Amino acid sequence: MAVQHGIWKIGEKPQPLAAIRLDSEALLEEQITRDISILSSGWMLIGRQVYTDFGKYIDLLAIDATGSIIIIELKKHKTPRDVVAQAIDYAAWVEHLPSEKFVQIYSEFAERNGLPEKSFDEAFKARFGALPVEDDINSSHQMVIVAAELDASTERIINYLNDKASVAVNAVFFSVFQDGDNQYLSRAWMIDPVETEEHAVNTRQKGEWNGEFYASFGAGPGGRSWEDAINHGFISAGGGRWYSKTLFMLKPGDRVWVNIPGTGYVGVGKVTGHAVMADEFITPELHLKGEYNLASDCGEDEAEYFVPVSWLHQVPESQAVNEVGLFGNQNSVARPRTPKWEHTVKRIKEMWGIKI
Repeated sequence: MAVQHGIWKIGEKPQPLAAIRLDSEALLEEQITRDISILSSGWMLIGRQVYTDFGKYIDLLAIDATGSIIIIELKKHKTPRDVVAQAIDYAAWVEHLPSEKFVQIYSEFAERNGLPEKSFDEAFKARFGALPVEDDINSSHQMVIVAAELDASTERIINYLNDKASVAVNAVFFSVFQDGDNQYLSRAWMIDPVETEEHAVNTRQKGEWNGEFYASFGAGPGGRSWEDAINHGFISAGGGRWYSKTLFMLKPGDRVWVNIPGTGYVGVGKVTGHAVMADEFITPELHLKGEYNLASDCGEDEAEYFVPVSWLHQVPESQAVNEVGLFGNQNSVARPRTPKWEHTVKRIKEMWGIKI
């Protein structure tokens, strides 16, 4: 199904803007390089024209807060099906790269582009608010095709790979519109990026999910407060749809183990309600110490979302459980299927005296 874009200028009579052809896909690559949020606000660009071991170049390479690597290929002069095959070929190479290779790729990229954060760790922390976990880097990967349009056959191939093979490949379409001297980019995803991210995680992780949810609670000065969460029974996330969307995986009755990145595990609770916006959850009588974005101030995408929980066990940050071998991830909520998650739940149950 072809994706069609249109933009109208609001007025007494809506005026459609003229669609024009982009001068070159190299210009689009330059725009994405300058601001990766054109594709996703949850990504950090780490490389451009990355040389592979088989003599070809990946257009763009990015990483998200979970360590998932995103291979971004512009259609350019390749046929649609060729660019999909090319992306899969690159993914096969990326899959086996060690974490230090991505540190090197970023270092070279930062040097060429004069970025303020010269080291990978500095850039990752500046972008996502926490240092990267080495085991998470390249724990999964995604492929994104950037094009003005794809033929129907290629769309069927991408849909098949996602639906039948759970391969994390997606396409994003751009159109350009003219309004006087100004030009505007319009973007549309072929498949919801959330589905692609789920495929990426599930493809790499082996084993069955144990039914226990993991939550990352980003507490810190000037932001959300773990003391608030203890006193008022909630976990929360926000600052962008990428961070808040996974909260909606939780349903009443689910059990969730809460980790503060860089600090450790601080609680386990039973979910008592569905995720709601801060505007619905926060009332004056709560007297919260932390700061939480309201949708009325910054819009629904940037707002904080809350999930109410009844704590089965919780500790202050000073007593957090943090030791080698415990599972860690930057996703606000996850369903880990790695053996490390089994070990983590078992170990914390022992330490906190939880029998079931």
